[in-house]
Amino acid sequence: MSNRGDLPEDWFGENISETDCSDHDLTVEGISELKSPLVLRNFVENWPVVNKAKKSNEELVEYLLGFDRGAIVPVSLGGAEADGRVFYNDEYTDLNVKMESLKFSLMLDRIVENTKRSCPNLIYMASVDTEECLPGFSDRNLIEFGDRNPLISIWIGTKTRIAAHNDLPQNIACVAAGIRRFTLFPPHQTQNLYAGSFEWTPASRPVSLVDFYNPDFDTYPRFKDAMAEAKVAILEPGDALYIPSMWWHHVEAVGDLNVLVNYWWRDVPRFLGTPQDVLIHGMMTLRDMPTHEKQIWKDLFEYYVFGDKDVPAEHVPEIIQGVLGPIDSRLAQRTRSYLVSRLNR
Repeated sequence: MSNRGDLPEDWFGENISETDCSDHDLTVEGISELKSPLVLRNFVENWPVVNKAKKSNEELVEYLLGFDRGAIVPVSLGGAEADGRVFYNDEYTDLNVKMESLKFSLMLDRIVENTKRSCPNLIYMASVDTEECLPGFSDRNLIEFGDRNPLISIWIGTKTRIAAHNDLPQNIACVAAGIRRFTLFPPHQTQNLYAGSFEWTPASRPVSLVDFYNPDFDTYPRFKDAMAEAKVAILEPGDALYIPSMWWHHVEAVGDLNVLVNYWWRDVPRFLGTPQDVLIHGMMTLRDMPTHEKQIWKDLFEYYVFGDKDVPAEHVPEIIQGVLGPIDSRLAQRTRSYLVSRLNR
C-alpha cells in the first residue's frame, strides 16, 4: 500500500464498518439514513468501467475515450517531488501544483505516460461534472437515486493525496480504478484537525494543515486526539464509501491510474442555501464582539435556530410571521433579497 515512512499502517485507529453489497440489496434511501460512514463492498462491481479497469489500464483508457467529445478539463500538475500531495507551497503563498486546462484525451495520455516512470509526476483532474466531461458515461455506470438529483463528479489522476476536508452534502464515493485509502474523522474533531483558510484553499473547502505522512505534533499537538477517533477504509475497484455530511476525509489514491466517481446530494431543498455562508458571516459579525455580547447572540441563535423551530412563531399571527414561519422557495427568495439589501448598506 502507500508508503507512510516510519508510521505503522494501523496508526490511524479502527476500520470503517462495512457491508458486502453482493449479499445485500442496499438502497440509497437506506444509506442516506446512516449517521456514520459505511464501506460498500462490491457496490458498483457491475459497472462496465470497473470491468475494464480490472482487465488493464489500456482497456480502461479506451473505454473512457469512447465517451470523450473533446472536453477541456481543469488539471493540477506537479513534479515527482510533490509525492502526490496537492497542497500549499512551503511559504503558503501559492499552491504546490500548477493549474492548467487540457483536453481530456491529452490528460489521459500524460497519465498513461507517467505509469512508465518510477517516480511519477502529479496529474490530477478533480471533481468534474461527469456529463459535461464524458457524455453518456453516467448512464452506463449509474447508481439509482430515485427522485433525488445528485451531482455526479469524476476524479482521475496519478498517485495523489488530498488533505483532510469536509463537505456539506452526503457523499457516495465509488472507486472505478486504482486503490483509494480514506481516513475519516467525525465532525466534532474539527478543532483537532487544524483547518486552514476558508477563502484560500487547494480543495475549495478549508483543509487540515497537518501532513498525515509526517505530522508535526509540536505545531499540531491536538492532532493526536483526532487520531484516536480516526476511521480508515481501503477501497478497490467496485467498492464504494458512504461519507455522511460534514465528516472530515483525507483521501489517498495509490494506483498508477485512478478513477473515482462520486455522488453528492442533500435531503433539504437547495433554495435554503448553505450553512457555510452563515458561518463566514458569523465570524465577520459576531466573533470579535465582547464576550457578554456574544453570549446574548448565542442565546438568540439557540432560541431562533437550534431550538424548537415552532416555538418562536407560535404566538405570532401567520400573516406577519415571515422568516419565523415555514420557509418555502418564495420566502427564501424574499429573505435572500432582504439580506442582500442589508449587506449592501
